[in-house]
Amino acid sequence: MEATDRISQWENMTQADPDNSMGWLSLGTAYKDADRAEDAAEALRRAIEIDAALSRAYQLLGQVLIQLGHDDQAADVLTRGYSVAAEHGDVMPQKAMGSLLEKLGQEVPQIEAEQQPANEVDGEHTIIDRRTGRPGPRMAGPPMRGALGQFIFDHFTQPTWTEWIGMGTKVINELKLDFSNVEHQNTYDQQMMEWLGLSQEEVDAYAASTPPSKST
Repeated sequence: MEATDRISQWENMTQADPDNSMGWLSLGTAYKDADRAEDAAEALRRAIEIDAALSRAYQLLGQVLIQLGHDDQAADVLTRGYSVAAEHGDVMPQKAMGSLLEKLGQEVPQIEAEQQPANEVDGEHTIIDRRTGRPGPRMAGPPMRGALGQFIFDHFTQPTWTEWIGMGTKVINELKLDFSNVEHQNTYDQQMMEWLGLSQEEVDAYAASTPPSKST
C-alpha cells in the first residue's frame, strides 16, 4: 500500500473516531514512514494522551524528536516510555528505548524486579496481562493458530482480547477491510499487533524459546 493511501486511511479513522489511540499510533507511524516528522510527533503525542500505556508510541515519538533535533524532549519521552514498557512487559520497545537513551548519553532508568511481574499467577487460570500489568483470567485457548496465537494466549487476558475485538471491528469497518484480500488481512494483523504492543521479532523469539503449546 502506498504511503499516501495509508496516511489517508488513518486520517479518516482518527477523524471518525478521535479517541482511538490505535488510529493515532498508526497515523503517526505512517507520517514517520513518509518523513513527515512534525505531523508524526503530533499524532504520536495524541496517541499517548489517549492511552498512556502505548509503549510503541513513546518509542516512535522519541525517534521522531531525535530526527527533529529535539534531544531533550526525546530524552524525557524515552525515559517515561522505558518505565511504561517495563511495567507492562513490553520487552522490544523497552530495549529499543534503552538503546536510544544510551545514544543520547542519558541514564537508562533502573527498574526494580518487582515492577516486572512474572507472567503467570496461578498458571492455569490467571496471568498478568502484558498490556495492563494486572492479573486477569486466561483465554480458553489461543485465539488463532500458530506462534502469534500462542504468544497472545500466554501474555494477554480474556478482557484485553475482548477489548481488541471491539477495536478490530472498528478497524474493519473504517478501513473497509475484506479478509479475502491478503493485503487487508496483513493490515488487520499489523494493527492488532500495534495495539497489543508486540512485534513479529518478539513473537518469533518467544516461539523459539518456548516448549510446545501448554494449551493443547
